Amino acid sequence: MTHRPAFRRTALAALVALALALLTTPSAATTPSAQTYAGYLFAYFLGEGTPTGERVYLATSRGNDPLRYDTLNNGAPVLTSTTGTTGARDPFLMRKRDGGFLLITTDAKMHNGPSWDHAQRHGSRNIVIWESPDLVTWSAPRLAEVGDDTVGNVWAPEVFYDPATRRHVVFWASNLYPRTDPQHTGPSYNRVLYSTTTDFRTFSPQRVWIDPGHAVIDTTVVTDRGQFFRFTKDEREQSQAPCGKFVFQERGRSFFGPYGKVADCLGRGDIAMGEGATLFQDNNSGRWHMFVDEFLGRGYVPFETDDLASGRWTPSAAAELPTGSRHGSVLPVTADELSRVRAAHPNG
Repeated sequence: MTHRPAFRRTALAALVALALALLTTPSAATTPSAQTYAGYLFAYFLGEGTPTGERVYLATSRGNDPLRYDTLNNGAPVLTSTTGTTGARDPFLMRKRDGGFLLITTDAKMHNGPSWDHAQRHGSRNIVIWESPDLVTWSAPRLAEVGDDTVGNVWAPEVFYDPATRRHVVFWASNLYPRTDPQHTGPSYNRVLYSTTTDFRTFSPQRVWIDPGHAVIDTTVVTDRGQFFRFTKDEREQSQAPCGKFVFQERGRSFFGPYGKVADCLGRGDIAMGEGATLFQDNNSGRWHMFVDEFLGRGYVPFETDDLASGRWTPSAAAELPTGSRHGSVLPVTADELSRVRAAHPNG
């Protein structure tokens, strides 16, 4: 008799926990499995060389081919920022856990704009956010301030859902300045910061994530077989470091690490320099693809590997990427999603 109330409380608690889990766990209907993906949606920008280059462009794969794409909307941008600096660089496209989609970009406009030095001392501390239920109907762009007043710039934001904390981690590169230098006149260098959020409207205070003692930018993270793989650009000049201006690869057992070096100078010999790496897995073979932005040359150049942990990447053959496409992201999509986006932004 004395154990029955405790049993009832335990059972009730278990039922409540189960109900909460069902409410917070995405269903198969909202989050397709890899087996249902039938193509890819590629978001990118073109650079600061033209008035319309710092906008979001979209391309779709030809069927389920991860290396051959058709530009949409007759090659015109699909999304244009009307807020902040009105520039949108480095688009990162993701599938939300509730079944919708999120696209975030750097809030920076460099065409006929400030110098790179000024942009890193007095640039925007915001990211630009778009949301969509279907990859076709997008919200108006909105700003989210993720950096405090010690930050000189917020570059190349990306998002990763950390299962250990059940929060989304937003991370980006910033120059940091001491509070004793409110005008940001002293020396600094880019390091990778992060903030966490559950709704993409309120964000925790920034914290430093990657600081090797020299400039690094353009981090992206993927997981494979229970391991976390982090790719970051070494921003040092090549006169200072043999692998300066190239992407390096690390591996860790959790999102926050610690990480150990796997490989550096990724792509050297095939590209002059590289940044803005984006990675995704082949819908069919499981092979990993990595696009690296040869930022002073061709734009994105594709590489691939069958063993992500090896750090060995080979150039992809017979690829057809959008001309001049730069620092963006590739999202696996279903057949319905692929055809819907194509129909919404036809060519011709």
